[in-house]
Parts: sequence; C-alpha cells; structure tokens
Amino acid sequence: MPVRRGRLPGGRAGAGARRTGENERLPARGHGGAVECDGGAGSGEHAVTEADEILSIEGLARHFTPPVSVTDRLFRKKPVVNRAVDGVDLVLRKGETLGLVGESGCGKSTLARTIVGLYRPTAGTISYQGEVLPERRTRAQQRAIQMVFQDPYSSLNPRMTVGQMLSELLRYHKLVPRNKVDERNRELMHLVGLPESALGQRPRQFSGGQRQRVGIARALALEPSVLVADEPVSALDVSVQATIINLLADLKETLHLSVIFVSHNMAVVRQICERTAVMYRGRIVETGVTDTLFDDPAHPYTRLLIGSVPRLVGAHGPVEAEEDKTGDLGPMREEVARSAERDGTRPCRFADRCPSVVAACADEPPLLADPRDPARHAACVHLSHHPEGVIA
Repeated sequence: MPVRRGRLPGGRAGAGARRTGENERLPARGHGGAVECDGGAGSGEHAVTEADEILSIEGLARHFTPPVSVTDRLFRKKPVVNRAVDGVDLVLRKGETLGLVGESGCGKSTLARTIVGLYRPTAGTISYQGEVLPERRTRAQQRAIQMVFQDPYSSLNPRMTVGQMLSELLRYHKLVPRNKVDERNRELMHLVGLPESALGQRPRQFSGGQRQRVGIARALALEPSVLVADEPVSALDVSVQATIINLLADLKETLHLSVIFVSHNMAVVRQICERTAVMYRGRIVETGVTDTLFDDPAHPYTRLLIGSVPRLVGAHGPVEAEEDKTGDLGPMREEVARSAERDGTRPCRFADRCPSVVAACADEPPLLADPRDPARHAACVHLSHHPEGVIA
C-alpha cells in the first residue's frame, strides 16, 4: 500500500484551512480540474503518459554573465559565465508534490524562478499542459504557475495592506467582478487560516508565519494549477514550520494543486513529496520515487547528500561516520580531466568529489534509466556500465 504523504505530525494548518475542508466554503479553483493524486503515479505502478504531465522541462538553462569592465575589454579577457541552471530535464505530474533538493548554490532557486517566469531561460523549453511557454507569457500562462517565496517579508510590499495587495491582483487579472473583490479577499484569508481583520494590516504587523500565509494567499489569488514553493519555511521559526507545511499540504488536496517543493530539509521532503529530484551544479543528477531514492540512492552524490543528514542515535546506538575506504583517487581524477580536455568533452561535474570515479566519467552522461527501477533515473555512468545498476 503506498504511503500517504502530505502532512507532518503535529502542527496545525490553520482554522481557516480546516473549515474549508469540512464545509466546502470554497470551490476547487485550480486550472487542472478535479485531479486526485494517484499513489501509483509516483510509485511506478503504471506507465506515465503525457496526459499525466502538467509541467515538462527539457534542456532548460539559465546562465548569468557579469558586466565586462573596461580593463577586461582592453585585454580581451573573457567573462566567467555562471551556469546556474545547465540543461535540466524534469517532469511534474498532475496532483503530485515533487521535491527538489541539493546543496546551497546548486541552482534550486534559480530553477524555480525560471519555471515561474521571473528569469528568462538561456536555452531549453518549459511546457505547461503540452504547450511550450513563450518568453513573454500571456496573463493566463502567468497565473497558471505561481510561487511562494523563501523570505515572506521581502516579497511583500511594506506600504500596502494585505487587502490592497490582493485587490490589485484580482482587478488586474480580472478574475472576479469588481463588486466581488472584497468577498474573494475574505475567502482567501479563511483559506490560509488568517482572520478577516488581517486585510487591513501591513506586513510589518505580522509574525513570520503569518506573513508566509499572506504570501500563500497572494499566490492562490491567481488560481494557479502549479505552485512552486521555494524553501517556504527556511526563514521561519522552527515552532511554526510544521503549521505552514501542513497548510500547503491541505491546500494541495483542497485545490488540486501540483507542487514543486524546493528545500534543503531532507526529512521534510521525505515526508511530504511523492517524488524527489536531486540537483548538483545546475543539473538534475537523480530523480525517482521518494522512498526508493532515500532508501537506495543510485547516484554517488545522492548517497553523499543523504549521508550528510545528522543521525545522532540509530537502532544499535550512536551512528559512527563511515570510514573512507576509497583510497587515493587523485590520479584517476586527473586522468578524467585530461581525457575530457583531449576529447573536447565535459566530464561529469561530480567527478572531482566522487568516490566511485572511473575513466568513463570523462564524458558527462545524461539521465539514464535505472535497470532495477524504470521509474528512477540518474546521471551516472555506473547505471549503464553495470548490468544491475550497482554503483562500484
């Protein structure tokens, strides 16, 4: 039986969110329609078709080039290009929560902002319900994919009340008649568990958790189908993190949302996400069903990332750090670098840290299907060089 995901133990999602689920005060407004989250979609129990996909990303890249100084121009010095997102392939299915994890600086937030449309992609495509999104999106396309930002305070206008912010959105996008704007604002407050009096307050008058609820209400005001949550609780006090996560889980079920949940908290991702994608230096290096990925990671970096999570006490007492038995890999890593330079290829970007580096790592592999589990993919040569996909 598949594990039901979506809520953390403890923590209240908010009175308004509970009332909505019990009394059906609000209709499900998501563009995706009444799509129930199928446990099999994330567990490999049936083949995934294009009809199951709500968002498809192919070869997406976002590079940043710093300004060239006069001195650099005189000496014809080439600027160093920051490849924040570099050839990402990713699929979000209808009704699922997809976790996106990785170290700080790996490109998670840049990818999230590019998906939403805040950054223009350098290369690649983003398709929503089978339609490739152009650089200049229509209002309907903008509304379909919305974002919950990491810092709720800096993402809100300090000069406007909550009611003014929401009303401006509703009037600009013409989502409700002008005489129904105030009523819709009150509905949104109930939806995120805030009192109606919050509509007359400014961001500085709220706590961190309340500000994040306002940010969620602002995103939901546009009736999206896809919600991108960029580390929505990392800036909040630990005591309120569970309530915000549970609120997002309840809203996903109530409004039939598809969610991309960006986080560095591996425990939270394992609890609430059906599938997980691991990002490293601008690329997705592994995707798969969350439980499978955490219990038996296929990529060496995923093993390293999961192994970095503190485990103070195990079933047989304190967990000791594993002894490094890989030996001196310096010569092999140098050989990989020389081979890549000689052949004009780009080596695996994890080769300089990988404990399983081999000569074949001189050519960076694409995402390969795991022979043991077709629902899982990893950008690692060991999946193709070993019959059972076992990492050496």
